[in-house]
Amino acid sequence: MPSKSPEILIVGAGLAGSLLSVYLAQMGFKVSVYERRPDMRKVNIDAGKSINLALSTRGIYALKEIGLESEILKQVIPMRGRMIHSLDGPLTLQPYSINEDDVINSVSRSQLNMILTTVAEDSGNVQFHFNQKCEGIDFDSIELRFCEEKSGNVHTVSAEVVIAADGANSAIRMAMQKMDRFNFSQTYLEHGYKELSIPPASDGGSSLEKNVLHIWPRKSFMMIALPNLDGTFTCTLFLPFEGDIGFSSLNEKHKVQNFFESQFPDAVPLMPSYLQNYFHNPTGSLATVKCHPWKFGNKVLLLGDSAHAIVPFFGQGMNCAFEDCTYLIETIKQFGTNWGKVFSEYQRLRKTDTDAIGEMALENFVEMRDSVTDQAFQRKKEAEMLLENQYPDRFRSRYAMVTFTRMPYSEAMKKGKIQGEVLMKGCSQINSIDELNLDEIMAEIELRFRKNYP
Repeated sequence: MPSKSPEILIVGAGLAGSLLSVYLAQMGFKVSVYERRPDMRKVNIDAGKSINLALSTRGIYALKEIGLESEILKQVIPMRGRMIHSLDGPLTLQPYSINEDDVINSVSRSQLNMILTTVAEDSGNVQFHFNQKCEGIDFDSIELRFCEEKSGNVHTVSAEVVIAADGANSAIRMAMQKMDRFNFSQTYLEHGYKELSIPPASDGGSSLEKNVLHIWPRKSFMMIALPNLDGTFTCTLFLPFEGDIGFSSLNEKHKVQNFFESQFPDAVPLMPSYLQNYFHNPTGSLATVKCHPWKFGNKVLLLGDSAHAIVPFFGQGMNCAFEDCTYLIETIKQFGTNWGKVFSEYQRLRKTDTDAIGEMALENFVEMRDSVTDQAFQRKKEAEMLLENQYPDRFRSRYAMVTFTRMPYSEAMKKGKIQGEVLMKGCSQINSIDELNLDEIMAEIELRFRKNYP
């Protein structure tokens, strides 16, 4: 016999599942959360695949909604721009905005997750079940099968409503994929990633400027570094799986050492454990997931990465998932427990936008590893700052629209595409930003936008 039905069952106690459980608990719902992994408050489970997170406006809005904004922002490091590390040594700062308040915030994934879990648990309306691997769902009875990781015992749980927040490899979505007329695509990058680290300086401080995101762009690959409160930096190497410069080829100590010394000469002295990190930490893969529909009747819903996993190059994975929770809660406030209407409206509101951020994240990978060193692109970034300063009510860069506003992603993509085409055309035809006529550029952007989106 299945166990007693919770009012709402969430599969996955990651960031999205934990945040959503807090939201729902504050609305008075009784929630059960089932999680494959152990309780991270008791066991360290990062395992070299954490990829520090960049918390920005959309995510902060959700935290503010549940009353956690102030607490979380005490535990972040604001980053005001990209610090570009060229191969020959010079550093170049590319600010994100002219507005000093427009920053992205480096935050520990595990620390944020643990806070959300504790707040949910303390509400009295949420019960967590760890070490419970979801092995499938019976869509007729809405019974889920869970395997207890330690004992191997399998049991079933019935639920009135199921929300799958169990990530890119969602067991619930995989079950939905077997259903008729379910659309699904999963596209892997040819690049994978490896987590590395930079320890604190000898005086306990940071060995790099800590209020920026550091990037070592090298055309076909790159490394980034995000700061932590303890003076360390979490570095991530993005490298093709195959090829002469790829994980498959860099498989011996001397090859890896030669690679790092030739490609990241200013970083190597700061990374005494890079060889150990490289060979010890797992190599992760990166994929974009799209599917439709996200719901099964009025009983089951996909949310976050289970519905729309994206690559991390716009810093929007967590922010997008948190915004999912915000939109879902808004539809519940509008339609109550008419779950069929709630799920349909939520899907209508989010599908186009999550497709858009998935595409923009892929485009931003090319920008980060390659374009940032191109002179025309650098002039384009300068022009964006000048336009934001001269026309504050009429112009925001695509990056700013995505990162520092809650403008729908699809609208930011449309506007950003036109801006990018106009600016790159103008900036590729000049030698100095002083040659650019900002009034003409602004007029052309607005004219093209009116023509394309009347």
